[in-house]
Amino acid sequence: MGLLNASLCCIAEESSRGSKPNVLFIAVDDLACALGCFGDVVAKTPNIDRLAATGVCFQRAYNQLPLCNPTRASVMTGLRPDQIKVYDLDRHFRDEVPNVVTLSQSFQNAGYFAARVGKIYHYNVPASIGTNGFDDPPSWNQTVNPKGRDKTDESLVFNAEPHRKISGSLSWLAADGGDEEQTDGMVATEAIKIMSERKNEPFFLGVGFFRPHTPYVAPRKYFDMYPTESLRLPYAPEDDREDIPTAAFAHNCPVPHYSLDETTLLKATQAYYACVSFIDAQVGRLLDSLDHLGLSDNTIVVFWSDHGYHLGEHNGVWQKRTLFEQGARAPLIIRSHQQKASKQPMTSTCQRVVEFVDIYPTLTDLAGIPSPSDLAGRSLRPLLENPLTTWDGFAVTQVMRPADDRLPDPVMGCSIRTDRYRYTEWGEGKHGVELYDHHTDPNEFHNLAIKPDAQVTATIKLLQPLLRSKASGKKPTAPINPDRL
Repeated sequence: MGLLNASLCCIAEESSRGSKPNVLFIAVDDLACALGCFGDVVAKTPNIDRLAATGVCFQRAYNQLPLCNPTRASVMTGLRPDQIKVYDLDRHFRDEVPNVVTLSQSFQNAGYFAARVGKIYHYNVPASIGTNGFDDPPSWNQTVNPKGRDKTDESLVFNAEPHRKISGSLSWLAADGGDEEQTDGMVATEAIKIMSERKNEPFFLGVGFFRPHTPYVAPRKYFDMYPTESLRLPYAPEDDREDIPTAAFAHNCPVPHYSLDETTLLKATQAYYACVSFIDAQVGRLLDSLDHLGLSDNTIVVFWSDHGYHLGEHNGVWQKRTLFEQGARAPLIIRSHQQKASKQPMTSTCQRVVEFVDIYPTLTDLAGIPSPSDLAGRSLRPLLENPLTTWDGFAVTQVMRPADDRLPDPVMGCSIRTDRYRYTEWGEGKHGVELYDHHTDPNEFHNLAIKPDAQVTATIKLLQPLLRSKASGKKPTAPINPDRL
């Protein structure tokens, strides 16, 4: 009778949850495409690579604005920055669209339990670790805000630029102790706990890791994986910057390499990759727990970073806030429950151009639940079913520059990425124009717009209206804090 009762119990649980798949929504802060599955030969990321091999790795996915608050608000609302009027780190999307239904709210409305552990919406890192940050309470039924020894050990962090806060400078710590003493290790632990507690009901679980955002903090063993003598700074021609508009360089990194020496820069590179491998280990714990709990075959897994990141490209660009490929492109991996359950071999790499606003409609489509009719993106389901299918996609990314000693007025930059080209305007072209041909110049070393021939002029004429249909290069009328751009 015991076995019969157990079987009846399992049948009842399955009936109560219906066929609704879970969603494990993994966000990583400031992660470039510095992953093995994205072709990085330095990164040691076996767990994320494992996820990519069983799902679809979108090699050309682009965020809408390479800054934490705007991009996260865009992903969670499924709307572009010009729709939610969020361009800085201070404005909340509900100031402009108070009744918007966020991604996790759509799942709540469909009977899901929605929880957040760590950073999904914006946080000031590291200052707000352990708090709710810049959260959106209606988005969640439960929130958990771990705080590890990286907070108590902040006094030990090395800051290569002491005149700046560790939140925005090249700063790092090879930490003592184990993974689960760090905030991100605790984030994984708490997420696993929620999965275990909620395994018999459909859940949407947002798991937000704080690294590799500065300061780069990870247990010492991860630093040991990347000896500095094995690392190199990115190559660029000596004259690379001569054809790039001033506005293209972020205001927080106007001087090449922050004027730091190569030894220091390689140590910063080591620390960044150490954090990448540390986060990879935590992702591995999540994936292993899905298997252990018997949830893998009925869970959609999404792995994404809020934007791209620079590690010295273009002779000294670091961090975010650019419209170059390294800033606009970011990791995106999606494994649907159908893919996991079918266990069929498939092409796991997709080269089609997609956008982060596509994430929202993709997840609601996969789960078979309603979503708002005014979402800016479209479902990637056809590409999940066949990554080689025809796809006429292009991506639009924008970023705001404050007025400073380089620019007399605030300037909006807008960029469109097609299969072949990247075209960028600064202030509708008044502060510079860029065109890069990725078929011949994947590192964006040669700005064709400087001396345009007839073909370049025709290409710009074709791309300009597409770009302006999705993003305005005019100065926004919404409130903006120039100190928080």
